[in-house]
Amino acid sequence: MTEPLDSLTARLLEAARRAGAEAADAIAVRGTSLSIDIRERALEQAERAESLEVGLRVLLGGRQACVSASDVSAGTLSAMAERAVAMAREAPDDPFAGLADPAEIARGWDLAALELVDDSAEPSPAALEEDARAAEAAALAADGIFQVEASGAWSRREMHLAATNGFAGGYARSSRSISAVAFTGSGTQMERDWAAETRIFGDDLPGAAEVGRLAAERALARVGSRKPPTGHFPVLYDERVAASLMSHLLSAVNGATIARGGSWLRDALGAQILPSHLSFIEDPLRPRTGSSRPFDGEGLPTRRRAIIEDGILTGWTLDLSTARKLKMESTANAARSTSQPPSPSVSNTELTQGTASRADLLAQMGTGLLVTSLMGSSINGNTGDYSRGAAGFWVEGGEIAWPVNECTIAGNLREMLRTIQPANDARPHLSNRVPSLLVEGLTIAGA
Repeated sequence: MTEPLDSLTARLLEAARRAGAEAADAIAVRGTSLSIDIRERALEQAERAESLEVGLRVLLGGRQACVSASDVSAGTLSAMAERAVAMAREAPDDPFAGLADPAEIARGWDLAALELVDDSAEPSPAALEEDARAAEAAALAADGIFQVEASGAWSRREMHLAATNGFAGGYARSSRSISAVAFTGSGTQMERDWAAETRIFGDDLPGAAEVGRLAAERALARVGSRKPPTGHFPVLYDERVAASLMSHLLSAVNGATIARGGSWLRDALGAQILPSHLSFIEDPLRPRTGSSRPFDGEGLPTRRRAIIEDGILTGWTLDLSTARKLKMESTANAARSTSQPPSPSVSNTELTQGTASRADLLAQMGTGLLVTSLMGSSINGNTGDYSRGAAGFWVEGGEIAWPVNECTIAGNLREMLRTIQPANDARPHLSNRVPSLLVEGLTIAGA
């Protein structure tokens, strides 16, 4: 019989107490995944994985150590605890390390309201293969597509966290996805693009043929790509890549970065970062969304918060340790793996949407670059200087003129974010809801 995860964490905590730990927390994670890959109309790969991993963090005053294992026998758990305590005795003292105060921990939540897991039966490999083949067939039906790589996948993951301060809780997540990559052209003229959809509930997925058709449409649109002119132009980040721009902001307001003094926003608390009509919200309690969670990696209750409100930066992303370093309170943003101590991380985010469509922003842009793909990056964490490889489409007279590849876009993130104009096309099911974003005056290095 499979041992419940709460039993595993309880056994780990008891082993830690016997080994001499003054405080400890334990995490157990069990996962199952299944994927089917199709290429050239043939089954290329079928994989199923089942895993169970446990992690233990022990504290001796301000000294801490983490250990993990995939063997959950009594002897292994006892050895883990003894090893962790021995490691903690040799670790440097960290005055900011420690568990949450018992008065701070989460004690009640509504998992059903979050709708994080599809309790229907695990899909069969045949059902996932059917999805992949349908996506492949739809893409190959487009004239000019010569090859498609398509996949159908499913996963379910459950975790349980417990600590000697009295916290105990767990939850599960599920995911089902369909993806396709379509290829056109040959040699140096070969182009490719992709489409993918992921949902918690399989019934919410769009049809596999729709995914394949979109991948083919995107790939064919890239035929004849060439370098754009060099100069200063507005850039419109397509919704597919716009979230990456906001991810740089999230990195800059991460408490670990702030505590090290290495952020280009380290002096910006209370300052205007975005246009005044825009807010950037984190909501870990959004139902039916992949990154939702009722509590963080230290057992604190999660809550909706404004990272930026009406353009103003309101605070950092903090776990307990970074909050103590900065003499602030945790924002309940700790993330935890089985082998590492907690660190700050966000869940679901959403940028205020605009009223204009992407086509409206293209018309407003006039001449510039629509970016649909980004590669590589050179971001100066201290200054916010930004440079990334890009591909997409050149725009003239507010209309897409021709496809673009092999160019670089550059600017300064602080200046870029002050000018962003959002479209109204953010997809509601995504964890990071960011619409297409128009940014003024970037440097484009092309032909």
